[in-house]
Amino acid sequence: MRPLLFSRHAALALLFLSRPAAADDLAAMARASGTPYIPGLRIVWLAPWGDPAKAHPWTNIIVHQTEGPAGSARAGALAQAKTPKRRGVTLWVETDGTVYWAVPETMVTLHGDGANRNDNRYIDNASTYRKVVRDNSIGVEFAGNYPDVTTPATEAQIAAWRVLSKLLRLRYRIPRDRIYAHNWIDYKDASYCEGCALAELARAAPD
Repeated sequence: MRPLLFSRHAALALLFLSRPAAADDLAAMARASGTPYIPGLRIVWLAPWGDPAKAHPWTNIIVHQTEGPAGSARAGALAQAKTPKRRGVTLWVETDGTVYWAVPETMVTLHGDGANRNDNRYIDNASTYRKVVRDNSIGVEFAGNYPDVTTPATEAQIAAWRVLSKLLRLRYRIPRDRIYAHNWIDYKDASYCEGCALAELARAAPD
C-alpha cells in the first residue's frame, strides 16, 4: 500500500485544527486578506478582507446586543450586506457562535448614538463623550437576548468573542482599553447593561 502524502498546506491545516491558535499565529492571520480560516472561529464572509493597510482607520470596538431571537444575527447580517448604510454593524455573532462579516472593512456603518453618555456611571466618560462614534468604531452585534433582554451571551458566543476580540485588536491595532460596551458610551435600555459583560471579558483577556 502506498503511503498517503500530505501537502504542506494540508499539514498546516491539520496542525491548526488540532490546537488553539498561538498568539503569533493569530497575529499573522490578522494581517491576511480574503476569507482566511481562523482557528476557533466560524466566519461567514459576506464581505472579504482587503489589504489591512487600506481598511478604515478603526480606533475603537463597540459591543452591541440586539433584542432579537436566535437566528437574528444571520438575518441582520444579510440585510446589512444588502443595504450597508442601514442602521447596524460590521460583524454579527449568532447564538451558536457563528460570526457574520457583513460589510467591507472600509465602510462605516450606522451604529452608536454619538457617544452621548457623560455621567461616568460605568467608565470615565471624559475620553469617550462625543469621541467614540461610528466614524472611528467598528461594531459587533450579539444576537439572542429575546424575549428577556437580561439573557447573557451564550457559551458559544463567549468562546467566539475571546478569539474575535483579539483578532480585531491585532488587525486594526486597537488597545484593549478601547473596547467599549454600548451602554458605557450611550444612554441605552436601563433594564440591562448592553454589551457590558462582553466588553469586560475582552478587556481582561490575556494576550
